[in-house]
Amino acid sequence: MKALHQPCLGMILKGYPRISETFISNEILLLEKMGFAIHLFSMRRPRENFTHQSVAQIQAGVDYLPETLLRPLPRLIYHNGLLAARRPAVYALALKKALQRFRRTRKTATLKHLFQAGYLVRRLLPAHPSLHLHAHFAHSPSSVAMFASLLSGVPFSFTAHAKDIYTSDPRQLREKMALAKFVVTCTEYNRRYLNKLCGDPPRPIYRVYHGIDTQLFSQNLDIAAKVTQPYRILTVARLTAKKGLPTVYRALKILQDTGVAFEHTLIGDGEDRRKILAVINDLDLGACTRWLGAQPHEVVLEHYKRAHLFVLGCEVAPNGDRDGIPNVLFESMAMGVPVVATPVSAIPELVDTGKTGLLVEPAAPEKMAQAMLRLLTDDGLRARIIPAARQQVMRNFDNKTLIDGLATAYRKEIKAFRHVTVNGAGSAQSRQGQPL
Repeated sequence: MKALHQPCLGMILKGYPRISETFISNEILLLEKMGFAIHLFSMRRPRENFTHQSVAQIQAGVDYLPETLLRPLPRLIYHNGLLAARRPAVYALALKKALQRFRRTRKTATLKHLFQAGYLVRRLLPAHPSLHLHAHFAHSPSSVAMFASLLSGVPFSFTAHAKDIYTSDPRQLREKMALAKFVVTCTEYNRRYLNKLCGDPPRPIYRVYHGIDTQLFSQNLDIAAKVTQPYRILTVARLTAKKGLPTVYRALKILQDTGVAFEHTLIGDGEDRRKILAVINDLDLGACTRWLGAQPHEVVLEHYKRAHLFVLGCEVAPNGDRDGIPNVLFESMAMGVPVVATPVSAIPELVDTGKTGLLVEPAAPEKMAQAMLRLLTDDGLRARIIPAARQQVMRNFDNKTLIDGLATAYRKEIKAFRHVTVNGAGSAQSRQGQPL
């Protein structure tokens, strides 16, 4: 158990734990195994009633910030008021920054993020003195981290993933990057975009792929053998626009109309649930496809073991949202399940079409159907792609190896860790800490 007041890396998360964000819980666990002391500050409570088994191994404690402005407003005002009274000049600068950002976007969430940061600094940091604050996602968590840094003097950084990059106001994101100690992102595609956005003076931007725990995934050797109808086709995805699920189902309809027998399983949930289920119904695919909702990892693994093919139709959503590299592609390739996907965003950094999978342009159901049928029926192609895809993941995307890059970034960019303790009245004192 961590000693009281042990200096730690404070991680600010949008929600914890989350079934769709295993890459974050895996990262926390691996950093702890490397000796990093971590405490979590979550902006929301869990939305599912189950978690992955790896979460139980995490030692980090978690504090939850007030989620909204309305009901917890008295608490937020109380702690922010005390902080402002004790350090009026510092609070005034943070408030000025919040007002500047609000004028750009007219989003009241900016003021909520300031109040949440004040609550974190005044109410929570005294018990968990942080050497550094790191936020996952470039939108609201990094906003809280930025304001908490302005109010406490504790440096911050953030990891930018996918939607948080491409749906953020570029002016707001550029400003956060200028104030952050460094930035991490999970694909080369993202890193190039952020580098262009950053301007001068540039901030260090580290590309660290998430990868997967390759020990959890063992190839089902039977998959490499000839497969027969009905083909077992699998999709694991959040039910949201960027996943291109209507394209997947239109492709499945084409296969059905040409006499191909298959069983399709969809695992996942999301805001587009009704829309996706309506597409299935409208295409009269109910007899050959099933939706299982969100499932724990061990259940998903069992479906990988049975699948003949994995398919995902990623595209750029109307609001600019897009994937980085979906973890489910790593997982299916590691399990010996060949993939059909699209060359959106960073997916070609993992899937080399014709060598480790097949890529077709987004929103093209005819081409997707052709690629699916080819990977199901061309035994020679399957025999080449399946081992090559697995080798690609095992060699280049093992998260136990990739975590070294993230640990190096922390140690390089935060050479002299500052142990900042914030007393109950909101004043800050600093002294030198020890590198992790």
